[in-house]
Amino acid sequence: MGRKVTVASCTLNQWALDFEGNLSRILQSIQEAKEMGALYRTGPELEICGYSCEDHFHEPDTYLHSWQVLAELLKSPTCKDMLIDVGMPVQHRNVSYNCRVAFYNKKILLIRPKMMLCEDGNYRESRWFSCWTKERQVEDYYLPRMITTITDQSTVPIGDAVIATKDTCIGFEICEELWNPQSRHIALGLDGVEIIANGSGSYMELRKAYVIVDLVKSATFKSGGAYLFSNLRGCDGQRIYFNGCSCVALNGQIVSRGLQFALVDVEVVVATIDLEDIRSYRTQIRSRSHLAASSPPFPRITVDFALSDDDDAFLTTSPPIDWKYLTPEEEIELGPACWLWDYLRRSGQGGFFLPLSGGVDSTSTACIVFSMCTQICDAIQKGESQVLYDVRKILCQADYTPSDPMELCNRLLVTCYMATENSSQETKQRASQLASQIGSYHFPIAIDAAVSAALGIFTAATGLVPKFRAQGGCPRQNLALQNIQARLRMVLSYLFAQLMLWARGRPGGLLVLGAANVDEALRGYVTKYDCSSADVNPIGGISKTDLKAFLLYAKSRFFLPSLSEILQAPPTAELEPLTDGQTTQTDEQDMGMTYAELSEFGRLRKAQHCGPYTMFQKLVHKWSAQCTPREVSHGYTCYPQVPSEALQAPPSCSR
Repeated sequence: MGRKVTVASCTLNQWALDFEGNLSRILQSIQEAKEMGALYRTGPELEICGYSCEDHFHEPDTYLHSWQVLAELLKSPTCKDMLIDVGMPVQHRNVSYNCRVAFYNKKILLIRPKMMLCEDGNYRESRWFSCWTKERQVEDYYLPRMITTITDQSTVPIGDAVIATKDTCIGFEICEELWNPQSRHIALGLDGVEIIANGSGSYMELRKAYVIVDLVKSATFKSGGAYLFSNLRGCDGQRIYFNGCSCVALNGQIVSRGLQFALVDVEVVVATIDLEDIRSYRTQIRSRSHLAASSPPFPRITVDFALSDDDDAFLTTSPPIDWKYLTPEEEIELGPACWLWDYLRRSGQGGFFLPLSGGVDSTSTACIVFSMCTQICDAIQKGESQVLYDVRKILCQADYTPSDPMELCNRLLVTCYMATENSSQETKQRASQLASQIGSYHFPIAIDAAVSAALGIFTAATGLVPKFRAQGGCPRQNLALQNIQARLRMVLSYLFAQLMLWARGRPGGLLVLGAANVDEALRGYVTKYDCSSADVNPIGGISKTDLKAFLLYAKSRFFLPSLSEILQAPPTAELEPLTDGQTTQTDEQDMGMTYAELSEFGRLRKAQHCGPYTMFQKLVHKWSAQCTPREVSHGYTCYPQVPSEALQAPPSCSR
């Protein structure tokens, strides 16, 4: 009797509604899994249509094309003699479900709908799908005629069931069911299910990887078994990035894993497991055995197929491995860069345009683009033909092969220092030095003429001349004069983004990159429709504290000595007049708090969901050595830059 089975968990970079491309990548993963000896293959959530179809899930076309893709899979010789499950949307009795569809040799075995939907973070699954609520029950699903023609089946089971092969039993969880407090893997394990497959669509957040790994490991630690976690990769339609981490766990230990970040569209990880290891592990846990003896059964769909071979005595099983976690700095280096690459190659544009101010935020964005270029060159050197094809398509140069990251960055990234009379030579110099070190196509411009023209229109209409605070103007005038500079930079950014490739003799346009961090967004320290109003913002979910740590890491990682001076400089918008040629305006003084404090507020607000009073309760103890309770309660700083009485009553504004 065979006891060793080889299974495959796949990571795919799928595109929403790209049915032909998605089919091609699914078939490639099946072929690779087969070549690696696997007889069972599972893949990510909604891999046939793409996860982020959003309101297209309300359209019948999405379901029709998904069935058409499944029909091609059923007919394909690549799928012959292999047990396969894929993710797709299915409508049953006029209700839409997020499903796994398992099939073997042109026969659909089971349609297993998702039983717990995700509603937090960026997920809104109940807008499009409903939960399957009938536990341990199946119903007849009437197949489309195009499928019946292939399978000779008119109905197949749909519901909460498992698949019984001749040697083992396979069950399913779908994404949120693993995260939910009442995870299905416990009940499945108690009923003797030995292999549990989870097709997932989990997106990237800093420091999230260890959570996924702990969940996958713990899913089999208490109750034994093998767990196959398959995740999406890339941005398939939304402004989020799915970050892979597909893996296989056995009895609480990881035995095989994929990469967290990569540019490859298809990645297959396989593991060979001994079914008897699962059985012996489970029988040793006596309390589990007692529970299992009274566990209600799941409906079993039997298939005349075995994952093991009688002649497997010399087949080597996969040993446990250690999971090397990336640091937050490494995650910032790799994750947003992969996301930018996906976004660029799907946009049809020719590169990026970045207003480079010489500060931490725009510098971080530039370094992320440079990391993207580095990963592209590394992938091409490893023989990734799809990456090379995409580079040549973006640059409209069929014979081009990048020689090094700096050379590629010069083609893909245009940076511009947009100076006014309020800009210092120091920031201009820092921007220029960084651009030369990463290789971006850089140029400085002066926008004072545009600022003067805009103010001239206002003066002509009102007869009034607004002044900065330092020149006797009131806060409203001072803020308006700052904002007009910032907003004109946005207008000019889009002008140059549309025409710079034309000026360089290349077709296409550029995507405008934003450089506003999450702390400033939470604080409201941004100008509406300034350079933060970009096509994409790779640092929009990252705090200033993490960005500074990333730049310190990037300095040595990419050999960028200019980052030292950028990190030492105080953050400044440089929108108010200079004093003796030097900047006196700083971001922290404008905000009335330090970035370290602002990051703490952001962590409490976003991660711990604290309101103002709860924040006060926590910070009054944490900051007791530096702040009085009154200073904490004001919520503006532990070290006030302006007298408290000035905050209580705004100054009068006169002309």
